[in-house]
Amino acid sequence: MSTTYNTRPSQTSAGRRWAALAVLSASLLVIAMDMTILNVALPRITEDLAPTAAQQLWIVDVYSLIIAGLLVPVSALADRFGRKRVLLAGYLAFGTASLAILLVDTPGGVIAVRALLGAAGAMIMPTTLSMLRVVFTDPKERATALGVWASVSAVGMAVGPVVGGLLLEHVSWQSAFLVNVPLMVLALVAGLFLLPEYRTPTPPRWDTAGTVASIVGMVALVWSIKHFADKGFGDAVSWAAFTAAVVFLGWFVRRCLRRPDPMLDLKLFRRPPFTAGIVAALASMFALGALMLLVAQWLQFVDGRSPLQAGLALLPAAVAMGIASPLAPALAGRIGARNVLSGGLAIAALGFLVIYLAPSPLGYSWIAVALVLLGGGGSALAVGSAIIMSDTPQEKAGNAAALEETSYELGSVLGVAILGSVAASAYASELDGALTGMDPGQAEAARESLGGALGIATQNGSSDLAAHATAAFVDSLTFTGLVGSLTMLAAAVVAFLLVPRTLQITKQSH
Repeated sequence: MSTTYNTRPSQTSAGRRWAALAVLSASLLVIAMDMTILNVALPRITEDLAPTAAQQLWIVDVYSLIIAGLLVPVSALADRFGRKRVLLAGYLAFGTASLAILLVDTPGGVIAVRALLGAAGAMIMPTTLSMLRVVFTDPKERATALGVWASVSAVGMAVGPVVGGLLLEHVSWQSAFLVNVPLMVLALVAGLFLLPEYRTPTPPRWDTAGTVASIVGMVALVWSIKHFADKGFGDAVSWAAFTAAVVFLGWFVRRCLRRPDPMLDLKLFRRPPFTAGIVAALASMFALGALMLLVAQWLQFVDGRSPLQAGLALLPAAVAMGIASPLAPALAGRIGARNVLSGGLAIAALGFLVIYLAPSPLGYSWIAVALVLLGGGGSALAVGSAIIMSDTPQEKAGNAAALEETSYELGSVLGVAILGSVAASAYASELDGALTGMDPGQAEAARESLGGALGIATQNGSSDLAAHATAAFVDSLTFTGLVGSLTMLAAAVVAFLLVPRTLQITKQSH
């Protein structure tokens, strides 16, 4: 039986198009949830399997490492062999890897499953985005669909801890993996019938050397950034990995710019609106990644909530983004894509500023206001995606999707590493005065984290240490709010300058 590939976008009925969006969004929801659901499950995994500290780090990190490394080559494969084929293969692989957790009883096995999930996730994430370009040929409909896609991605990351918390209260930690299986089965069956196939008419020659360089470079870059955040900037191994990343990625970029048919067309960045969309995605995830991590710690250690309660307390951001993102493209049609993109980033900057300016003692009501502003402003990402796709030819949609998803991954990793390190440094510096005369080992543990300081304060019966550590952490959180606000404001200015006033995301540029 032969397979027919479309080399032009397919015309499908309205009902089938929106049903296809539901399939693509549901699968993206699972991938996004998997990025955060393990944060809740890790303590239970640690109790059952007793992984070492290094193994715990790999259990968490290997998923994002593999995704980051494979986004570009997998997108190239999808353009060559068919986006639907690669997407369905990703569904099958993700469901199978999730089911394989039942066979695992060692930390190494969990790491292997997470690696397989990362590989499958790399097949799904950018392909869902590029498939929207295939399914929705009308620019106005596509802008709305991209709004839904962006909100689903954000909601998935936000509800991951909530779903994980609910499952762990009633079932074993394996349920955090098994929940993926029925959803992937449904996506596979529905996608088989609803999604059209598409492949690039003249795909570039397969570039083995470029593929290896991109994978090694991206994995080394993400790994080095994560370890700088954990070990500090004096760690020689992290610097070695970072140097390798610069060498491999530098060579890959040069190769792509010089080849007539590159695996990744970096000349897309010559289009200012495309660059603006990428900058918006990168800056948003840079600021949000670190802040959400710090706020989650504040909710548990300072505000005294359980992991599940903390997850629920973070939902205002997801709800706001879930409501605003589908509406943002329509608003862009009225007042212009430039105004909505830069305005959304400015609103997110205001959300960060609320945390910085909130009166002491910091209360949840101020956090909730900030989360709503962050979620509402984050709807700019929907417009950013629409700008990226409207400014990109169909045959380059896979490249554009890979670059956008890479900016999400890198932004989140950089935010946690850089802003997390800034917050950690501010916390440790302010806490030093309260550690005078303390055992050096305990003092170092207290400097490393608020959780460590509170644990030592409990052991020693030192309410003074607990109070100082809490105050130092809140100050570091508010300082991060200032840095995040300035970052988002800078991104808003860049977007305003790069996006033409007349750009309409409801009209196809190419």
